[in-house]
Amino acid sequence: MTKIKDTDYLTISARIRAMETHLLTRERMERMLEARTDEEAAKVLVECGYEELPALTHAGLDELLSAARADLYKQLKGSVPDRRLVEVFQMKYDYHNAKTLIKAAAVGADADRLLMEGGRWSAAQIKDAFQRDSLRDFTDPFRQAVTQARELLNGGGDPQLADFVLDRAYFEEMRSAAEATGSAFLQGYVRLLIDETNLRSAVRSARMGKGSDFLSQVLLPGGNVEVHTLTSGKGADLSAVFRAGPLSAAAEAGTALTAPGSGELTAFERLCDDAVMNYLAQARRIPFGEQAVVGYLYARESEFTAIRTILSGRMAGLDADTIRERLREAYV
Repeated sequence: MTKIKDTDYLTISARIRAMETHLLTRERMERMLEARTDEEAAKVLVECGYEELPALTHAGLDELLSAARADLYKQLKGSVPDRRLVEVFQMKYDYHNAKTLIKAAAVGADADRLLMEGGRWSAAQIKDAFQRDSLRDFTDPFRQAVTQARELLNGGGDPQLADFVLDRAYFEEMRSAAEATGSAFLQGYVRLLIDETNLRSAVRSARMGKGSDFLSQVLLPGGNVEVHTLTSGKGADLSAVFRAGPLSAAAEAGTALTAPGSGELTAFERLCDDAVMNYLAQARRIPFGEQAVVGYLYARESEFTAIRTILSGRMAGLDADTIRERLREAYV
């Protein structure tokens, strides 16, 4: 395969810079928060390229975001020199759908309303293959993880262990795809995502009073911080372990929350997400290259989350300040 150069991204980089002007900025978020009505808040999204909602409902919001997500991945996947850049971001929807189908089947429930579009395969494709017990058209890691998780639950195993199997496969498949692209920037993102996930797991495990044996089960390999460091005595001081990296502020906040009943995790989780955003935001300083694609994809994913946070919060009757506390840093 011919090596892809950063100059191969000139056209798509220019296109992305133009699309960035339509992103949900902090100023637009504030207008949504301070709007007099829910419908007025939703109209701000038209400036960002979304379809206008005739009425704001949970079902309508789900449909709006699902359509936007599907369109995003369809457009970029057909435009980038290496589609694996896009697939790294799509994988989470495939694994989400697998978890949903496996758990629903175990209790005899209907999974349809919880399935999400945006993955490498449509929700219908995964559901059909799952029901026929024929996963040969999917990647090996995905197929093997789904089979193992399904067998665990069918055998009366702990649903959490089934989740661990799928999570481990998801992050390993992400790591492998990022490595295959040769993009140091994308690989750095995946390593940071693994660190963030492990930091969250370490804090939650400590709050539940779980020991190193449990932590060894849930931690993921492939991050900047080695798993054995987190399960050793050094791991007790998370602020020291993560001090030299982008998660230092989050780790410091998390260390103060490791005792049972030590407080809410909201600010800690926001710091985790903001650390990842700050890493991805570096892409805006690079004129052209795969960094523009990676940064924009993360920006849109964050935008979907912010839109849901604001509009769902408003529909639930939450005040602007309460919703504002839950918002993350904006890409632009």
